[in-house]
Amino acid sequence: MNNKFPKSLINTIKLGDTIKILKEIPDSSVDMIFADPPYNMQISGELTRVDGKEYNGIANYEWDKFDSLQQYKKFTQNWLKESKRILKKDNSSIWVIGSFQNIHIIGSLMQELGFWIINDIVWNKTNPTPNFRGTKFTNKQEILIWATPDEKTKYTFNYKTMKKLNGDKQMTSVWEIPVVNGKERLKDEDGDKLHPTQKPEILLYNVIISSTKEKDIILDPFMGTGTTGALAKRLNRNFFGIEKDKVYREYSQRRIEREVILSDDYIKSKFDIKPPRVRFKELVKNNYILENEKIYFKDTDIFAKISSKKELFYQNEHWGISELGGKLSGLTCNANGWTVWFVERNNEKIPISKIRKLYREKELGFYE
Repeated sequence: MNNKFPKSLINTIKLGDTIKILKEIPDSSVDMIFADPPYNMQISGELTRVDGKEYNGIANYEWDKFDSLQQYKKFTQNWLKESKRILKKDNSSIWVIGSFQNIHIIGSLMQELGFWIINDIVWNKTNPTPNFRGTKFTNKQEILIWATPDEKTKYTFNYKTMKKLNGDKQMTSVWEIPVVNGKERLKDEDGDKLHPTQKPEILLYNVIISSTKEKDIILDPFMGTGTTGALAKRLNRNFFGIEKDKVYREYSQRRIEREVILSDDYIKSKFDIKPPRVRFKELVKNNYILENEKIYFKDTDIFAKISSKKELFYQNEHWGISELGGKLSGLTCNANGWTVWFVERNNEKIPISKIRKLYREKELGFYE
């Protein structure tokens, strides 16, 4: 667990002003930030549905109102500065989601502040809200910017896990996900939707699974209905949220309390866990490969013996398995030695990679 981040704040939601509370967080203490800031919609007048009923959009909420575009830019710049400061300098990332009204402002400010953009993700809504006025195309997407605090910062990307989730195909930067509805939509005491921009759980699932590890600290500076906290708990991550609205905070806390911690190969990012390194000499030392065995090169009768100095002994010289594998393959560089060498047992040639796999399982308890 991160020792810098205050233990008293872990897995809590603090009520108050985002920027003031962010200033209380220690430098370089957060693994990932997911931010769903105000959109600054700037829509004037009353919106009505096709049937004439009033549409209660984002612009009707006080938290989305700013006196001017400059005020919104200053607000955005301030919380981004604090976010950059608290993200871990060695390994961390930030996700910011927005629509056409604000995402270009946010992206521009992020680049000015030195963030390094990894990807922009298109959330393609399969059930978008119609354009009631009929004055422009129906907005069917939101954009997520995924970035690191600077160009040199490393970041977690569970590539193989996401590929596995996507039917063994590379996951693209377009995510087809419906807008929240049905039982997932939080309602207030009157049965109306609690928050107009509640994000789908599957969206946060993708974000968290792809870019964090178990027990990482995820910070949400605009917690809203608590989707980030709920998914963080479910996926065995830690979280800290900030929310200025007391009602939203209370609903979020109750929602998160009901969550159950789950565990599976995706949550553990098993597909991206690097196997422990095993040296060829370890297999010899532990009698997984015998010192008197011949080590054959690919599908040939060419063989080497076990070296007393390096790994293999061939034509009166000592070689590493990759070094000699490259030479015999006619390469100007080393080969992957684990793929080109075999031992012969019971008239069958067994790849040394298979013996390494057995060693990892029996001696190291690692299963691929």
